[in-house]
Amino acid sequence: MKRLHLAWLALWLLSPWSFSAPADEPVRRLPVREYRDKMKAGWIGQIIGVSWGAPTEGRFQTIMPLEKMPPFSEDLVNGAFGQDDLYVEMTFLRSMEQYGFDVSIRQAGIDFANSRYPLWCANAAGRSNLRNAIAPPDSSHPEFHNCAGAIDYQIESDFAGLIAPGMPQIVIGLGEKFGRLMNYGDGMYAGQFMGAMYAEAFFETDPMHLIEAGLRAIPERSMYAEMVRDMVRWRRENPDQWEKTWALAEKKYNQDRNYNISALDVKREGAWVLMGLLYGNGDLDQTMIISTRCGFDSDCNPSSSGGVLFTSRGLSRLPDRYYKRLDEKSVFSHTAYSFPALVSVCEKLARQAMTKAGARIERDAQGEEVFVIPVCAPRPSAFEDLKKPGPVAASRYSPEEMAKITAGLKFEVQEFAPGWKLENCGRDMDPGLKDRWGGKTKVFVTHPLDRTTGCAFTRTVEIPAGKQTALRLEVGRHPKGDWLLVVRADGRELLRKPVDKTTAQNGWLTAEVDLSPLAGKPAKLELVNQPTGWSYEAGYWATIAIAER
Repeated sequence: MKRLHLAWLALWLLSPWSFSAPADEPVRRLPVREYRDKMKAGWIGQIIGVSWGAPTEGRFQTIMPLEKMPPFSEDLVNGAFGQDDLYVEMTFLRSMEQYGFDVSIRQAGIDFANSRYPLWCANAAGRSNLRNAIAPPDSSHPEFHNCAGAIDYQIESDFAGLIAPGMPQIVIGLGEKFGRLMNYGDGMYAGQFMGAMYAEAFFETDPMHLIEAGLRAIPERSMYAEMVRDMVRWRRENPDQWEKTWALAEKKYNQDRNYNISALDVKREGAWVLMGLLYGNGDLDQTMIISTRCGFDSDCNPSSSGGVLFTSRGLSRLPDRYYKRLDEKSVFSHTAYSFPALVSVCEKLARQAMTKAGARIERDAQGEEVFVIPVCAPRPSAFEDLKKPGPVAASRYSPEEMAKITAGLKFEVQEFAPGWKLENCGRDMDPGLKDRWGGKTKVFVTHPLDRTTGCAFTRTVEIPAGKQTALRLEVGRHPKGDWLLVVRADGRELLRKPVDKTTAQNGWLTAEVDLSPLAGKPAKLELVNQPTGWSYEAGYWATIAIAER
């Protein structure tokens, strides 16, 4: 296994980043002023797309009627400061800013593990693996989680193209580093495809040419590449009827389980991004509207199609209704970046990318800086099959590295309920400590491990003799769910009470258990969030207290 890991690492180090450009190679010239203009537009496009589509997210698994499309507002530009489509990829920018462009994949994993924002699907699974010492590349391997082909890196790969104009090999390498934290195979290729479209958008405006550039950056044998070719072919066959193409894509990439093989499968969602680019005819609004109306993850997809198309235009060529109300002082949630700070760090990293790609910076006749970028054909990552994944790398974090990871459930449990531990907590419904929930502050969310195994707070306590001692709990439920509160001491049941719309009418239930009979010897307490079905089974804990009277 150790040899496998070393071989994988050597291949990664040599392949994605290496350049062998001859001295007389063709180059592209990009004035730095134009780079800034288009890079800013790329971020604005992401922001507008995700903000516009946000009210529709997850509501439609069919084509959304046009009348359900939210109206455009000039305030949309300030609607994404709390969106994971933006702040997750800023974690990657921060890693490179702090540790350099060549930050190791292991350090990138530590930084991602230390993030404290809510996550879902592949992001949540990958971060959980990292926090449990499963280092990259194994953190994204299908052996360790079941949504490695999900949408996650696709929606957070925009940064890669925005700091690598005209440099698809850099984009591929960034995918091997940051996309590898949570995604595998098609899940990672999707992000490399998106990033390569962004990188090309600094020089090209035709959506078909942008798609071709993305396709060159991923393995030809991949299912994601097959999806891209399908979408281009269906567009040719149905030039004026995107709804027909939607039906073909939905049948193959949603209904067919040979293709839809992961939760939030990235091939389906990628098809809706392309739908906007292929049928929007270069119109900024229509591109995002079509991607949104395709349904499913209908905020992430217009964010991607909008971001790519806006980049190709540049901020100075956009109608000012998209950006004139931008709040340049607010900071994106969970980051160190306001919009101006984001722009600044992107330019800083783009200059570092130039060095890696063998590019240079010259000055034109007016003394303005110009990026001079070699034209190099990209070499895609090695092919991986989600259905038949390759061997694991046996990559684990050392105790010294684990000491650098200071975020996760075990830390949040100690903040919420010192002395207690958490056992059998599932990943659904974003477990962990929340600042506010249901009108209360500092609420801890748990979720059963599976349909029969409850999640439990556990603690061994010694109850003093001669005193009245009670366990006091305040627990809540999701508005659409219910669960069973079970309290045990040394395996003996002390309380069993449903937490449902009858017992917790305002969302909360208070329970008290007399612990006095346990006096005189240690006892292991278990407070269990036991499932009653498998729908919104999360437990919400506002108070766990042992009090003497």
